[in-house]
Amino acid sequence: MENNKVPKRKEIRLKEYDYSANGAYFVTVCTKDKKHLLSTIRVGDGLPDVPHIELTDNGRTVKEQFEIMNALYEDINVNHYVIMPNHIHFIVETTKRNGTSGRPSPTRSNAIIPKYISTFKRFTNRKSGIDLWQRSYYDHIIRDEKDYMEKRDYILTNPLKWFDDEYYSD
Repeated sequence: MENNKVPKRKEIRLKEYDYSANGAYFVTVCTKDKKHLLSTIRVGDGLPDVPHIELTDNGRTVKEQFEIMNALYEDINVNHYVIMPNHIHFIVETTKRNGTSGRPSPTRSNAIIPKYISTFKRFTNRKSGIDLWQRSYYDHIIRDEKDYMEKRDYILTNPLKWFDDEYYSD
C-alpha cells in the first residue's frame, strides 16, 4: 500500500519571534520556478562592463506595488529594494506609532510582516495576470545598524554580482 501523505514543509519563520515588533527585515522572494519574469541584467549598454537592470512589465508592476504600499501603510516602509530577473530583495521596516497614552499601539497579531508580504504578492499577481511568486520567502531579522548597512549594500550591489548569484540561470 502506498503512503499518500503529503510531505510537511519546513517552517522558515521563527516561531518565538514577534514579527509585529518595531524593526527591519531583509526579505528575499523568488519567482515561481525561478523563472526570469521581472527584469533583465544588461552589461555594456552604458558604462563598459557595468551591469544595469531593465525591468519587464512584471518588474514595473512590482516597483509600482512597492510605491503604492509605501503610500498606504503608515507604519511599514520599504526604502531599499532590488528587482532581479527571478527574485527580489528588500528591507521592510516597521515603526508602530505610540497611542495617546505613550505606549505602543496594540496589534491584532504578530504577523505584520507576513501579512504585508502576502498582500504584496497577491496584488502583484493580480496586476500581472499570472502567478509570479513561489509559495514562501526568506527573511532575516536585522539586528543592528551594521547588519542594516550590510543588507542595504547587498541590495545596491546585487546587479553587479548577478552572474555569480545563487539564483542566476541562463
